[in-house]
Amino acid sequence: MADDRLPVPHPDAGRMHSAAVRARIGGASLDATVSVSTAGLLAIGGLVSGILLSTAVLVLAATRTPARRWPR
Repeated sequence: MADDRLPVPHPDAGRMHSAAVRARIGGASLDATVSVSTAGLLAIGGLVSGILLSTAVLVLAATRTPARRWPR
């Protein structure tokens, strides 16, 4: 009876996304392939957005002039 309420997995849940790149500059070359699941793409997106948001906060804190607490 309790098994009737389990969520049904999405049909694309196990789908793998892949990409490949081949580049050559002068004498150096690069061949790379990557394969990641849909859940992996969501996790990567969350990590990248967290990194970008924290970087923006660090830059703001580093470039802000400190407020004066005591008038002179």
